[in-house]
Amino acid sequence: MLTASLWQSSAIGQEAAPDAELDTDSGQAASVTPAQVVILPGAIDATAAGRVRNVALRLQQDAAGRDDKAILVLEIHSGSSRFGAVYDLAAFLTSAEIADVRTIAWIPEEVNGNNAALALACNEIVMHPDASLGDLGRGGVMPQADLQFVMNLVDGRHNPRVNRALVAGMGDPAETVLKIKLGKGDSVESRVVTLEELKRLQEDTDAIVSDVETLKDAGAIGRFTGRRARALDILITQTASDRTQVAELYGLPSSALRPDPTAGGKPKVAYIKIAGVIEPILAEFIGRQIDRSVARGVNLIIFEIDSPGGYLQQSKDIAYRIADLEDEGVRTVAYVPDEALSGAAIISLGCDEIYLHPGATIGDAGPIEVGENQQFERAPEKVLSFLRKILAELAEMKGRPEAVAMAMADKDLLVYRVENAETGREWYMTEAQIHNAAGEWIKQEVVESSREDNLLTVGAEEAHTLKIAEPPVADQDELRLRLGLPPDMPLRALERTWLDTLVFILNTDFAMAVLVGLGIILIYLELHFLTGLLGILSALCFSLFFWARFLGGTADWLEVVLFGLGIACLAMEFFVIPGFGVFGVSGGLLILGSLVMATQTFGNIEPGSDFNQMANNVGWLGAALATTILIGMVTSRFLPHIPLFRAMILAPPGAELADVNEPRLDPSLTVGPDSLMSLIGRTGKAATTLRPSGKALIEGDYVDVVSDGGYIDADAEVEVVGVEGNRVIVREA
Repeated sequence: MLTASLWQSSAIGQEAAPDAELDTDSGQAASVTPAQVVILPGAIDATAAGRVRNVALRLQQDAAGRDDKAILVLEIHSGSSRFGAVYDLAAFLTSAEIADVRTIAWIPEEVNGNNAALALACNEIVMHPDASLGDLGRGGVMPQADLQFVMNLVDGRHNPRVNRALVAGMGDPAETVLKIKLGKGDSVESRVVTLEELKRLQEDTDAIVSDVETLKDAGAIGRFTGRRARALDILITQTASDRTQVAELYGLPSSALRPDPTAGGKPKVAYIKIAGVIEPILAEFIGRQIDRSVARGVNLIIFEIDSPGGYLQQSKDIAYRIADLEDEGVRTVAYVPDEALSGAAIISLGCDEIYLHPGATIGDAGPIEVGENQQFERAPEKVLSFLRKILAELAEMKGRPEAVAMAMADKDLLVYRVENAETGREWYMTEAQIHNAAGEWIKQEVVESSREDNLLTVGAEEAHTLKIAEPPVADQDELRLRLGLPPDMPLRALERTWLDTLVFILNTDFAMAVLVGLGIILIYLELHFLTGLLGILSALCFSLFFWARFLGGTADWLEVVLFGLGIACLAMEFFVIPGFGVFGVSGGLLILGSLVMATQTFGNIEPGSDFNQMANNVGWLGAALATTILIGMVTSRFLPHIPLFRAMILAPPGAELADVNEPRLDPSLTVGPDSLMSLIGRTGKAATTLRPSGKALIEGDYVDVVSDGGYIDADAEVEVVGVEGNRVIVREA
């Protein structure tokens, strides 16, 4: 069972009553009436009944000493429930224990059987026009004892539109139910009676019966749609198309009828702070915090949002992630102490409820891009159209006016206050929406904040008036009170763990360049030393790079696979296939492409953002590569002069590195390509094991060679069969 909590300020029974008024000096809600919504499952059991009792008793306690009653709204769905559980709950709802609580049944779909009996026990019933209520026996006759119990409930006249005759028709298909007028002159009243009751009245000479209308014939199932019940003025108080309209009927905020798992039980709260520019790393951090909170069983997440905005793609992703938490049984609240602009406004609209500090602002979600002159410019229409759709979807999901949300992004969109032609309900729409409603809504004045050439940005009071936020809250203490949290419950933001901090550091551009550059340098040194340790350290650098990018949200397994494939191609080029050809070029391109792809997400909404980000990332990678080349040149020049490293450099058996003027180390004395061509056809012996590269002693000179096949053991006879560039290719003689 899911529930939703709220605070309501209208006089009970008035339609479209105003929301809670605030004391402008203190910021506190004046004369707020406690109210609660409980969404019952199809099968009502003892657990569901127990939670309803807890909610009702708490409302009774809150309403004690007040002039008006608290409100308990029960949303009842179709299902099969045992009469015992319904019996106990219905008896409780009509008892003196909750005398200061008015109960309202909201029927959005067909409800019959014992669930329908529970609706009849409430003070009022509101139905969807196409929903139906009745058929207590579910196609047959309700057991007489159960039917008598329901009749006893309605005898208390908890709902003046329900009486024994109507219940008899709902519980027994054989009954005929009629509506008559009784009396004459000014004392005429409408009454619902059975056929037997009508006969008795007609036999009474003092009773004057007229206008007999059949509501249900004998043999027909006793159920009524919301539309028909409203027309007959029986059973229900009002019809409503959705939860939002139910809230409007009783003057409740639009968020009032949203599922709230915290009601009727102990809330488990998480407090997540969203501050600063919204960018990919922050977005992934927020996502991890949400996942951790859900995994801990949290049923209420409060997001403190204080941000000027940021990347549109990340803001959209966070907003939808938060909006979808409703399906996971988590209530979400946005608390804005200062500002929620641009992307932060989009995130706020994804929450079930929005609370602003009296001095806070929300809005200004217009998309911008960097122009040719590095000046901020408005994004093109295709981006604006996509953003309008996002804002409209979020507003619809959370029961807010779509027009107000879209006006935050469209500077030329006018928003009008409108009133429902039938009920007087107040809402906000665009000119196109009013036209499409075909007379259902009457256009009133334009909202000043949505004037032309102006992105809608409003303060706390106006945000509440425009139905996108709840009444303002002065501080966390009032927020805690409005959410029904215990006064001693701390609201502390979840801190970054060491893992979050490490991911944040490793995702910076500088750390990216260091990891990539260090990884390449370590590979270069490994080719000199062949210790294995440097290769492991290089692999660690690249592993940290991809791990951080994974958690940063910019990399996936595709980038890792491409990087591994690039390494394999280079290995083929160096150790298997001599020369510098297809494998070498392909490997280099694959590695470069994987690194660039891992540093950013592509497909962003903002025009040119992908290219600008890629240019920045390529610049950092280029700087890392240039630094690597420079270090490699310095290493090649000075490494042999360092005694410690000179002894570690790979050399063939018997060779000495003490004399730096030997040809193998002095670039001015090395053999050039033309001289190497003369080695073709000559023979010698392998000075080291060729795996497949190494050194060979050919006519007294040590030469770097590569085997054209498998491994060749040291001291084996070899023959030079070709030269490609600076590589000498040999085979075993």
